[in-house]
Amino acid sequence: MFKITRILSSAILAASFLLVSGISGCTGRVRVYDGYHRDYHHWDHDEDDAYRRYLGEHHEDYRNYNKLNKDQQRDYWNWRHDHNDSDHH
Repeated sequence: MFKITRILSSAILAASFLLVSGISGCTGRVRVYDGYHRDYHHWDHDEDDAYRRYLGEHHEDYRNYNKLNKDQQRDYWNWRHDHNDSDHH
């Protein structure tokens, strides 16, 4: 019985390590398609910062980008293409 418990514990521990490394390995790998400009953007920390700057400039509360309707997403990408990463202070 002790041997089965030890094997099961080891398997659970190994699975948890794989899960954590899999989750952390996906950071910054989310790609969002901008259909209006026909290009992809990596949604990472920099893009999130730009999105928050956009919301601030438009005096809007934070909303998850995925919850925006298509017109709101288009407005964001139009703004984004006019504001590169070096534009923030």
